[in-house]
Amino acid sequence: MAKKTQIKNLTKAKKDKNDEFYTQLSDIENELRHYKNHFKGKVIYCNCDDPRVSNFFHYFSYRFEQLGIKKLIATCYKNQNADLFSQNDSDKAIYLEYTGDKNGNRIPDPEEIGIIELKGDGDFRSKESIELLKQADIVVTNPPFSLFREYMAQLIEYDKKFVIVGHQNATKYTEIFPLIKENKVWLGFGFKGGAGHFINTQYEDYATAGDHREGMIRVSGVHWFTNLDINKRHEDLILYKNYTPEEYPTYDNFNAINVDVTKDIPVDYKGFMGVPITFLDKYNPDQFEIVGLGQGNLYRELTPKGLSQKFVDDYYKNGGTGAIKEDHPILAYYDKDGKPVIPYMRIIIKNKKV
Repeated sequence: MAKKTQIKNLTKAKKDKNDEFYTQLSDIENELRHYKNHFKGKVIYCNCDDPRVSNFFHYFSYRFEQLGIKKLIATCYKNQNADLFSQNDSDKAIYLEYTGDKNGNRIPDPEEIGIIELKGDGDFRSKESIELLKQADIVVTNPPFSLFREYMAQLIEYDKKFVIVGHQNATKYTEIFPLIKENKVWLGFGFKGGAGHFINTQYEDYATAGDHREGMIRVSGVHWFTNLDINKRHEDLILYKNYTPEEYPTYDNFNAINVDVTKDIPVDYKGFMGVPITFLDKYNPDQFEIVGLGQGNLYRELTPKGLSQKFVDDYYKNGGTGAIKEDHPILAYYDKDGKPVIPYMRIIIKNKKV
């Protein structure tokens, strides 16, 4: 019941555009320690962060010299709830710029930080924010979940490196999954237990008593998305099970076996395999090839945008059988009676090393 209520609250947050969850410093430290070699000599931009309270700004400003950063910039949408996270009473959007310690104490003092008022509202899509984005080498932030598609599209359009927080569900978006398939985006090291605690006082926290944190909401399924190379991405998943037709049934009318748990991927199977979305956390492009994303009930949602009507008609003419559509990353297979061939969301993969 609690989980359903949390999902309802997150859905409401998206509709209300109140899904800006402030990230804990400890979570930022745990993830970004794996990327330190990428930050040297770079301009870092945190473009969804009130720099007066942002832990991203705190992390980079206090480690500025240690990481060898060239410049740190932070912007946020104008403060509409001034007393929610800070005592600031201004509704003006601002950006902060920090270029390092000037007085030798290696601390970002207020007089060393340039504070500039923006003419616009500070939205990451505004002209002012885009001009700042053009200066940046790496973007690091927690963007609003409701705008994740737009946010990612902007990063790709301007060819930026990034480490950002998003929900695992975003991997299934038709705008995001092709980027993962083409190895343009991948998952980082992640949050402990696959859940994050975020500062957001507008929604009730339904975490268990042992996992409750005052003034925070627990969100399951959050992850880090990046296009910076990390060691994790090149680690082989250790496989130990052998294929048997009894344990790995084949989907009806589609020649792929079903694997319910990532660790149970058979070591000796050459063909297509349907694995859960959580596989992406272990994905090594040197070990596996991602072929597509499959689920029967995607058909009606995706046909107008992704699959041509001719493809659908030909599919049914062939009695519910078909081949993977090479120029589209989504698999949407139904049998001749209109029932989904792959009942659950699955990533279709092949093992390159068999």
